[in-house]
Amino acid sequence: MAANESTTVQQAEAHRGQNMRTVALTALAGTSIEWYDFFLYATAAALIFPAAFFPESSPTVGLILSFGTFAFGFIARPLGGVLFGHFGDRIGRKRTLVIALMLMGVASTLIGLLPTYATIGIAAPILLTVLRFCQGLAIGGQWGGAMLLVTESAPSSERGWFGAYAQAGAPVGVILANMAFIIISAMVSDEFFQAWGWRIPFLASVALIGISMYVQLKLEDTVAFRELQMLRETREGEAEVATVRRSPVLEALVKYPRTIALAAGAFLSIQVSFYILIGFILAYGSQGVAGMSRDEMLWAVLLASALQIPFQFWAAGYSDRNGRRGIFMLGAILTGVWAFALFPLVDTGQFWLVVLGVTGGLCFLGMMYGPQAAYYTELFSTEVRYSGASLGYQIGAIVGGAFAPTIATILWTEYAIVWVSVYIAIASLASLLCVRTLSETSGDSLHNVHGADR
Repeated sequence: MAANESTTVQQAEAHRGQNMRTVALTALAGTSIEWYDFFLYATAAALIFPAAFFPESSPTVGLILSFGTFAFGFIARPLGGVLFGHFGDRIGRKRTLVIALMLMGVASTLIGLLPTYATIGIAAPILLTVLRFCQGLAIGGQWGGAMLLVTESAPSSERGWFGAYAQAGAPVGVILANMAFIIISAMVSDEFFQAWGWRIPFLASVALIGISMYVQLKLEDTVAFRELQMLRETREGEAEVATVRRSPVLEALVKYPRTIALAAGAFLSIQVSFYILIGFILAYGSQGVAGMSRDEMLWAVLLASALQIPFQFWAAGYSDRNGRRGIFMLGAILTGVWAFALFPLVDTGQFWLVVLGVTGGLCFLGMMYGPQAAYYTELFSTEVRYSGASLGYQIGAIVGGAFAPTIATILWTEYAIVWVSVYIAIASLASLLCVRTLSETSGDSLHNVHGADR
């Protein structure tokens, strides 16, 4: 009898472990292609869009205008966080994630079909900006859904590790986006690439629609949300139902205003550094004193992103054992310091030194980004977790990342490249101070996050 019970327990544990791995890998696949779509735009904004959509401007002005349309995706991200956060806390993590994935797949595919300025004039950059806005809405909703699908299902002792699967989608997306441009540019002439070849990676985004259908049909919503649904059902007809039924976004802002603001500040260093390292650096390396080729810079960012992935998992696992705040703050410090080594390494024009410079920046910010999913999950209670985490993340994204390539371009062309390093360092200091003010959450039960700001 005891042996049978032991076997049953072992089978149940094996099933839970297998289910957790399936959820984690599905979140990784979905976020990877979602970020691939989002980062395709960053790469194209640096290399293709200035000539395709702003041909009447000088190269520098065209680059600034192109990065300006890139910023519209960030303007939409907090709106996406609010919209999808509301429904994610109301109807579930899974269904909301599916809608976000579908929206991204459609918007990115349409960018691949968009006529250029030479064909339809001023309507081309306007439509490009609208589709970029749709991408921003989608990414604003995707992050909260994907990371909660994993972190709310994971054991508390491994929440950081499994949360890193959702976070790994960002560097994997960079790798896929850069690889797509490298492969296409190698297969066709430069003239064809500039005219039509760049469209192929965007058209491949249709694969995201298939992943969204898999999530809808094969995965269940998280245990934490299902428990919240049952609690809501038992409260039907009670006086407190009015509080429960208030908009989750408003509820999050009322209960956690300080936490949301600090979470946004904690994200600044990651966003500023990341978009300089994957977007601005492509233009700087090819147009600056280094004189690197387009493909060399794409390969440098690709290799650095590949090394960022294991570093993020290490940092996330470390945060499970030793706490989220310490590793996060160390990452902010190292990112700020490394900013002053980055551009001298790129200026050498030596490929492997350029790889070293970008790798250092991405790995140090990975020390913050890896544990972030678990950290933001643990900061908020279940009924407003999608909204609260998304607001903190997306407000930080628009403040830190929206104009980072544009600001970096202006600092470089109008002053000196060292001011871009100062810009990164200031953002890192802001993140350090915000995380230092937040509480430690590692090991907390998701049921023990109560009341207002902790």
